[in-house]
Amino acid sequence: MNLLKLRAQLQSFLLEDIGDQDITSQTIFPLSEIGNGVFIVKEDGIIAGLGVIKEAYHLLDPSIQVTEFFKDGDRVSAGDKIAAVTGPIAHLLTGERVILNLMQRMSGIATVTNKCVEMLNDPAIQICDTRKTIPGLRMFDKYAVVCGGGKNHRQGLYDGVMIKDNHIAFAGSITKAVQRVREKIGHMVKIEVETETRQEVLEAVEAGADVIMFDNRTPKEVKAFGHDVPESIVTEASGGITLENLATYHGTGVNYISLGFLTHSVKALDISLQVKEGTKK
Repeated sequence: MNLLKLRAQLQSFLLEDIGDQDITSQTIFPLSEIGNGVFIVKEDGIIAGLGVIKEAYHLLDPSIQVTEFFKDGDRVSAGDKIAAVTGPIAHLLTGERVILNLMQRMSGIATVTNKCVEMLNDPAIQICDTRKTIPGLRMFDKYAVVCGGGKNHRQGLYDGVMIKDNHIAFAGSITKAVQRVREKIGHMVKIEVETETRQEVLEAVEAGADVIMFDNRTPKEVKAFGHDVPESIVTEASGGITLENLATYHGTGVNYISLGFLTHSVKALDISLQVKEGTKK
């Protein structure tokens, strides 16, 4: 993750939670009272977001010491201690919830992404994400997908052209939509076209698409459509693909399978902060 963006986002999240002050922690604990704590995972999974601990705490208090016992992308088991912290108790408790909210979500995304890679069991096909993320969390969500062994689709509307059904409907055809884009963008920007029928696939090929998505197609259709696409064009399957039917897309020949549920239906990985009695400086 970009460190400047990470710090800016974390500052915003902390301000949202703290407001003017953490009235509970600040009234109970003077800053001279030092405590220790460990972050512990309560279920098996893939950890992601460890850097959030250090950066969030250091925004609150640079004196807080953080020790990490794992790396992002590592597999963890229930009961594992993933990091230890030492510092003023008030500040440890103030940052706890924001840190846990992000790490639990990110680790949940990394875990389900890794599960998808294993279930598909096809090294020729990459699992990737979509733009179906919570506003403000995209950077965290997409980083977590990579930690789980997946790839990122475009980051936003700005870094890649994706011509979807509504673009095609308004433009009049795939050909017209691609032509309009080609007239205005540079050669470094790729164009992806969403298709649902063989006729649309052939039109996208003829129009010069760089990437062709087979939208809401069965494994049989995906494999058949792929025969109409030259190897120079990247292919992607998306839509209607779930954990339950993902394995049926093994061997379909596409380059990517994009899954919205990786980020829009997150089951957080259970992580907690366990603390010990504090001492005074």
